[in-house]
Amino acid sequence: RKRARESELETDRQSGRPPETVMDTRTATAELGWIAYPASGWEEVSGYDENLNTIRTYQVCNVFEPSQNNWLLTTFIDRRGAQRVYVEMRFTVRDCSSIPSVPGSCKETFNLYYYETDSVIATTKGTSFWMEAPYLKVDTIAADESFSQVDFGGRLMKVNTEVRSFGPLSRNGFYLAFQDYGACMSLLSVRVFHKKCPSVVQNFAIFPETMTGAESTSLVIARGTCIANSEEVDVPIKLYCNGDGEWMVPIGSCTCKAGFEPDNGNVCRACPQGTFKSTQGPGLCLQCPPNSRSTVEAATICGCRNGYYRGDMDLPEASCTSVPSGPRNVISIVNETSVILEWHPPRETGARDDVTYNIVCRKCRADRPLCSHCDDNVEYVPRQQGLTETRVFISNLWAHTPYAFEIHAINGVTNKSPYPAQHVSINITTNQAAPSMVPIMHQVSSTMKSFTLSWPQPEQPNGIILDYELRYYEKDHTELNSTMVRSQTNTARVEGLRPSIMYVVQVRARTVAGFGKYSSKQCFQTLTDDEYKSELREQLPLIAGSAAAGVVFLVSLVAISIVCSRKRSYMKETIYSDKLQHYSTGRELSLRPDMSNCPSPMGCPTHFSGSPGIKIYIDPFTYEDPNEAVREFAKEIDVSCVKIEEVIGAGEFGEVYKGRLKPAGKRELYVAIKTLKAGYVEKQRRDFLSEASIMGQFDHPNIIRLEGVVTKSRPVMIITEFMENGALDSFLRQNDGQFTVIQLVGMMRGIAAGMKYLAEMNYVHRDLAARNILVNSNLVCKVSDFGLSRYLQDDTSDPTYTSSLGGKIPVRWTAPEAIAYRKFTSASDVWSYGIVMWEVMSFGERPYWDMSNQDVINAIEQDYRLPPPMDCPTALHQLMLDCWQKDRNARPKFPDIVNTLDKMMRNPTSLKAVATITAVPSQPLLGRSIPDFTTFTSVEDWLGAIKMGQYRDTFLGSGFTSLPLVAQITSEDLLRIGVTLAGHQKKILSSVQSMRDQMAQSPNSMA
Repeated sequence: RKRARESELETDRQSGRPPETVMDTRTATAELGWIAYPASGWEEVSGYDENLNTIRTYQVCNVFEPSQNNWLLTTFIDRRGAQRVYVEMRFTVRDCSSIPSVPGSCKETFNLYYYETDSVIATTKGTSFWMEAPYLKVDTIAADESFSQVDFGGRLMKVNTEVRSFGPLSRNGFYLAFQDYGACMSLLSVRVFHKKCPSVVQNFAIFPETMTGAESTSLVIARGTCIANSEEVDVPIKLYCNGDGEWMVPIGSCTCKAGFEPDNGNVCRACPQGTFKSTQGPGLCLQCPPNSRSTVEAATICGCRNGYYRGDMDLPEASCTSVPSGPRNVISIVNETSVILEWHPPRETGARDDVTYNIVCRKCRADRPLCSHCDDNVEYVPRQQGLTETRVFISNLWAHTPYAFEIHAINGVTNKSPYPAQHVSINITTNQAAPSMVPIMHQVSSTMKSFTLSWPQPEQPNGIILDYELRYYEKDHTELNSTMVRSQTNTARVEGLRPSIMYVVQVRARTVAGFGKYSSKQCFQTLTDDEYKSELREQLPLIAGSAAAGVVFLVSLVAISIVCSRKRSYMKETIYSDKLQHYSTGRELSLRPDMSNCPSPMGCPTHFSGSPGIKIYIDPFTYEDPNEAVREFAKEIDVSCVKIEEVIGAGEFGEVYKGRLKPAGKRELYVAIKTLKAGYVEKQRRDFLSEASIMGQFDHPNIIRLEGVVTKSRPVMIITEFMENGALDSFLRQNDGQFTVIQLVGMMRGIAAGMKYLAEMNYVHRDLAARNILVNSNLVCKVSDFGLSRYLQDDTSDPTYTSSLGGKIPVRWTAPEAIAYRKFTSASDVWSYGIVMWEVMSFGERPYWDMSNQDVINAIEQDYRLPPPMDCPTALHQLMLDCWQKDRNARPKFPDIVNTLDKMMRNPTSLKAVATITAVPSQPLLGRSIPDFTTFTSVEDWLGAIKMGQYRDTFLGSGFTSLPLVAQITSEDLLRIGVTLAGHQKKILSSVQSMRDQMAQSPNSMA
């Protein structure tokens, strides 16, 4: 023991952790002045230590007198903020066996006490003060070695050293007291000290001097501050000071800022001129890359020299580069109205390997001094912008027309240069060419033996149209039986036909260069005898009335479109295509792909549906160039109007931020900003922006609103309105039990209204779930998440099931026909809406709880359905069951759902009847909502089952430690123990009532 204590003291002296001494009698040069009681007990004397140094000591040796109780009290000792102090005592003790005729009361130990106080106590104390001993005992001190004699030099032999500690201390200071009860001893010295962790610099952070804790095992947290020119990496930065004054368990760190490098461990030194450091961290300063320089210290990037630049995607470590020279040796090959351009690459690429080419086309005319930009219908293969090859095929030019082409060489820094891109020019003149194809024909009138057709001029006549050639034949025959008709105008009457026969017709235009291509085949049919007579009867009143007025105007502008089919549709008016709107009668009709029965986003047949005044959804993936869909449906926003403030989440393609949008001339508003992470490929960009192409087509208060997109700078962004309360499922879980039934019905009504709007636009959502509903500060719910690419991803947070037809499906929300056959319709969205209703009424509980996906599929196939959530009105659960009809045709439509919810809100009494359900052993799904309390062994298990585990300590600490005691709880008890939320009270009391019912049925079940 002695060697261990001496080793510990020596370690403290040598470890660089010097203790803070608050009292040491070895340094005293005058009397110590301690109080002894009784006066015949302890005596202060001068002596020598083992090194012959003069010291003041106290000694006592009344061993021949019985019942000794000698006290020695030190002067007041200021603790100096320490919570635990240490007392080092050096003393000698006479061996009782070496004293002749010593009585049995001789001791070789003494007691150490302390007395804590805020101020100095009186120096004189009565007998009662000593007898009552108002001290706290630290320990009984025993000598490791005692002596039996004194050498001739008078030096004490066999000195003992003992160290004791005590705490926690909270007053200003304390006294030490030593009690002798029959020993012959000398107290050579007393040293009082406390331990602390010294100020230290570690991990580039400064930690202040820190006192140890109140216990020897305590760990005291010390917060660190980054040294100069460093920044936090992980926060908070802290160390722990242990009871021995040692630093341990470093958490967090700082690293040198950009522009500074670590030097000698814990100093951040500025990068000298000619070097830079672009990022925070442990890296060292680097020499400036070629064609760049830094003229100041602490540079984070080296600026490019004149004439050199860095591209938007270039790293700071990359060399500065220059723009390319112009393309060389361009040649052209003209073929009628098309031209092939070829050229050699630039001699100088600017030391970059990302050189591409842009084509500028201008059409020139002899009657105009300046050339104009080419028509939009000019085609470039492979493309006009961003060519990587040195060849381009250009078609759809005008015949006999001079053109000027410029081929611009650009690279990643061309947009940084103040000068225009280097280019080479070439002039060509196109040759004579036949006219382009007539786009479409339409039928003006029809009789039993003739019909009159009309068509627009070819988009590119390539000269003066001399005439048109019409060829036709009966549909049941072949082109070999064709008959030709010539017309000088774009209208022709074809006669000599047979009644009620379908004819295939084509037309082509002729110029001096010859005939163009025939138009695509179209079918027209002559009238039957009955149809012809019916038409005459309809026109007879018009003719008679006009004749009576003296003027007869018989204008037949009836447009009839007939498809090649045995079933003929006869219509008075019809519209042919967007290109022939000027032939229509003015009726508005929007032609859009009907996506309602589409099995997959990319596998829809191209057919159209529409009705007057109704806008129909357009799938952006039907565009040959998806970027065109973005330009058509999403507004481009200048990035200078967008201010990013904080990260609020992470999406599939990148971070999601909260920010502000300040459009020119409009008020500033908060927005959510989805970004596309760097390093994307073109497909990822297309998939990312497809959601904006979809969202931009919707305009409804319960559909998330698209503000616009940023595509002309980096990062690419989708900007939508900001929804303060986030996703509906997590919002409901955070506010469990805090909304009334009417408020919940209002939320469901908003979702149904949004889905009604989508259904009317022929849009099928496919992933309707509470996680994809957003909630604003006014509790307005809006449908969101329209990204199509998610069907190809495996989202581990949303368990999915891979169907036999491929693709990932969120099983818990998906209709059975969609799981089995990928049959997504508005009816399958209705099924999903029923699940969302259940999520809302259960305040965000997981549908089907912890069942596996396969168990859910099997249960639904066996006609099991989710039971009503706690306190769910019967009417609402019945509406859920209607949505979960196995026959999709039997499910309600979204307009019906909106009307039903409106009726409930107008008549709240219909929501008072609460659905109940009895556990059925053979139907496990139906029994899930009522826990079987006989299976619980503790209050903790019960609270966990009803999702109220946060009240575990509250219940146990208030005495409700068993289920029989819990079964007696009342609403007053809940308020008393601190359960104040009305929804939580209701859930607990409802569960307690069920517990009572089960206990009444099985009195011994919870004994």
